[in-house]
Amino acid sequence: MVVVSGTFKFPAGSAQAVREAMDKCVAETLKEEGCISYRFYPDMHEPDVYRVFEEWESGKHLGAHGQSAHLAEFRETLGKLGVMDRDVKLYKVSESRGL
Repeated sequence: MVVVSGTFKFPAGSAQAVREAMDKCVAETLKEEGCISYRFYPDMHEPDVYRVFEEWESGKHLGAHGQSAHLAEFRETLGKLGVMDRDVKLYKVSESRGL
């Protein structure tokens, strides 16, 4: 399994447009083969920051997602909205268990 986690910072006042773009991307991504979970969350302490959390069955599945038309559209929209900062990381998970 691979996990993607990180943050996006947007200009003040763009929250509604950001939310619409994220909702559309999430809806399409959840239909993809190998997608376990895919979500964006507003940061509780920074109003213009959104967090992303993704779980994929494999790097191959994540790679296919990276080539999808809806992700290309999402990236284009984020560019138009003016992403001010992006910090996203990939984690390879060798084991997982409930706590």
